[in-house]
Amino acid sequence: MYFLSEGTAINDMGHWFSRLELESELLEGFSSSYEVVGSPAYKRPLSSLDHEIAQLTKLRSGPHENLSRVLPGKRESSVSTLKMLAGREANFSGRGRFSTADRCHVLSKYLPVNGPWVVDQMNTRAYVSQFSADGSLFVAAFQGSHIRIYNVERGWKVQKNILARSLRWTVTDTSLSPDQRNLAYATMSPIVHIVNVGSTTTESLANVTEIHDGLDFSDEDNGGYSFGIFSVKFSTDGREVVAGSSDNAIYVYDLEANKLTLRISAHTSDVNTVCFADESGHLIFSGSDDNLCKVWDRRCFRAKGKPAGVLIGHLEGITFLDSRGDGRYFISNGKDQTIKLWDIRKMSPNSPRDHGFRNSQWDYRWMDYPPQARELKHPGDQSVATYRGHSVLRTLIRCYFSPDHSTGQKYIYTGSYDSCVYVYDLVTGAQVAKLQYHKSAIRDCSWHPNYPMLVSSSWDGDVAKWEFPGNGEGPVSNRPQLGRGHFH
Repeated sequence: MYFLSEGTAINDMGHWFSRLELESELLEGFSSSYEVVGSPAYKRPLSSLDHEIAQLTKLRSGPHENLSRVLPGKRESSVSTLKMLAGREANFSGRGRFSTADRCHVLSKYLPVNGPWVVDQMNTRAYVSQFSADGSLFVAAFQGSHIRIYNVERGWKVQKNILARSLRWTVTDTSLSPDQRNLAYATMSPIVHIVNVGSTTTESLANVTEIHDGLDFSDEDNGGYSFGIFSVKFSTDGREVVAGSSDNAIYVYDLEANKLTLRISAHTSDVNTVCFADESGHLIFSGSDDNLCKVWDRRCFRAKGKPAGVLIGHLEGITFLDSRGDGRYFISNGKDQTIKLWDIRKMSPNSPRDHGFRNSQWDYRWMDYPPQARELKHPGDQSVATYRGHSVLRTLIRCYFSPDHSTGQKYIYTGSYDSCVYVYDLVTGAQVAKLQYHKSAIRDCSWHPNYPMLVSSSWDGDVAKWEFPGNGEGPVSNRPQLGRGHFH
């Protein structure tokens, strides 16, 4: 790896960054498999994100004022890496080192856009792509029952090859526990299975070579109705699992008590995505095919099934949510071909009687999105910002904030049905990169928490790694391809 670990001081990286600066300049004229793009009409930047989160983002990823000062009262918004290094050596900030924001300002310049290099190729569709919290492990899940856990620090060696139990259609989601000892995986079934990641067994065949403990999310109240789980997440302390399901409900399972502790009839359609808002675990965010995002406060349910608030703005169903981790902001991907940024302080107390502008004649599973609908806006839109350019069709495409440690969450990135990964600037809304290699939809992608590395998983069966500056090997376009299956 070419980046230093969390505990290593960035002030030992001067030579490396000097080389990086030169390499980035050389890349300007280099034709590659990615684009650093402007914003055509339908991708136009936000006119001005006049909101608190814009200032928070700048504070997290902006240079010290003494490093960015050009003239008295005038500052540069972007300072070159060489100037940052020179300013640090001259101790312009008075600290003798880079602050967290200085570090993010430097590292966020180097987007993971080189490559890609193929990590793995399977003969079935890839559905899930996730780095562990510390980036040492990577999880990829496939439609053909396979889940693979790779050891990133050991050359992407397969640490565990899991054959899922009781698979229905596909592995819909996975979640690593915070201590990275257990992996939860879900399918179109009310049973979530747990696998011991830390065991010495590499080939994990359910209940043959290893026990895959089952957590039963069905309860007596639903009369044993068989439903599927679209989304599953561990709490930050690893004691609970939250899930969103096809029976319009949210479930919380207590792992220590080994029982289901909460079921909320949350929406009027499938709950495609759910997550804890922050480390406390008190707030839960959910998104559904009823077009609504909802916020649930477990400390003060006013009545059974009543959310703390509702956020309106999407014109079609919601495929994924990602929390900023502060209990206030999150983003959502929608079948209306947009990502929206939300501030829960703008939420309404109740769902309106008529909240939907959904086109009942359109189905994202087999139809293209109507061109005339791309610029439509909900008259009651409560979102802070909207990002356009990618495509959300056929499957539940996922989106995320870029890592806090290396970018200050300055970017938003997403998979796309058009086989590309898109990266947007959170504050300006500009599309800053578009990664092109895959031959089919990218349902999921994941940015390494510490390094400029992004991994995309596609329905073409490929798991591909993008980096900056690269690992010294030739990109996949210069290497022979392994055989793969064909999808119709």
